[in-house]
Amino acid sequence: MYTPLLANIAILVLSGFVGFAVISKVPNTLHTPLMSGTNAIHGIVVLGALVVLGKVDDPSIGLQVILFVALVFGTVNVIGGFVVTDRMLGMFKSKPVPAEAKKGADS
Repeated sequence: MYTPLLANIAILVLSGFVGFAVISKVPNTLHTPLMSGTNAIHGIVVLGALVVLGKVDDPSIGLQVILFVALVFGTVNVIGGFVVTDRMLGMFKSKPVPAEAKKGADS
């Protein structure tokens, strides 16, 4: 018997395989910027959890727990994505030259 639950589980498993195949082909030099950018997409998870939490009349404890976990993990992932991006961009900033090195070069 074909059920929507079985179809959703099949889609979840297949998307996991496709995601692994795609990410494993990404070179290491692109992995950090790609992942930090896609982590910011978890803002959609945060927004979705807030919308569902606000729209549902009298949510059950189970639904509240799931939405809270989605909010916490989504928020941590968004912040982590921006922190990783900031650290990555910081590697490309030029470092200021110390004053002693300037004096020695001018002499």
